[in-house]
Amino acid sequence: MDMQFLVDRLENLIVAAGKVPMTNKVMLDQAAVLDLIDQLRLAIPEDVKQARRITGEGDRVIANAREEAERIIAAAQEQAALLLQDQAILREAESRADDIAGRAHMRAEETMRGADQYAADVLLRLEGDLDKTLSIVKKSLEVLEERKTSTAEA
Repeated sequence: MDMQFLVDRLENLIVAAGKVPMTNKVMLDQAAVLDLIDQLRLAIPEDVKQARRITGEGDRVIANAREEAERIIAAAQEQAALLLQDQAILREAESRADDIAGRAHMRAEETMRGADQYAADVLLRLEGDLDKTLSIVKKSLEVLEERKTSTAEA
């Protein structure tokens, strides 16, 4: 359901609510308000819901990258241990282990950068959606305040 429509319904519910005598307060039907709140929750953009999942995914991707780097390093160390028999082979094994470890660290950093960029992109989209929603809420509050002021003056 469209969030603007739901905000309009909430506004109409408030405007149509019974007024408490000698106050600026109104009495609202609790069930109707709670129903609207439930509908607003369902209308929250998917990007907001995805932000939580992305945060978890980012952590998982980073953990997987670290595990992969550790496996590669462990494999390189194991391979180096087998090649310790000869000095020349030892030097080659150390070089290869360093190379594999360097590549593993580079791959882990690339994966983390990619995950960070993806999360940043989604969060920027989410921020835009939230800014739009906040703007709508502020405008609605201004309209309500203007109505309240004009009602109080009349």
